[in-house]
Amino acid sequence: MERKAAKELLHIQGWLDRVGEIVERGRDAYLADALLQEAGDSLMMKLGEAANRLSRLEVLAPEGVDWALAVANRSFIGPLHPRHGGRRRASVERWCRRRPRRWPRA
Repeated sequence: MERKAAKELLHIQGWLDRVGEIVERGRDAYLADALLQEAGDSLMMKLGEAANRLSRLEVLAPEGVDWALAVANRSFIGPLHPRHGGRRRASVERWCRRRPRRWPRA
């Protein structure tokens, strides 16, 4: 595996750990805390950007993961963000449920 791809996968693992921490706080805590929502949005954007880079490197996604869906989710978040006049719907929980059980070896 290329070094760039291994680095991206390690970043994704760390970001998904952080997503898990957000999800553990619960939906009500997430929706009541603007800073936590901002962190969740930031993580979702990072995950989508990394998925895009991995897709361009032709790295096969782990079972149950679709790089194109991750990239599309990143593109979807921007306009929904309250800063842009949109209304947010929590999607961080969905990411945590889709987290792959096994990651490719770096």
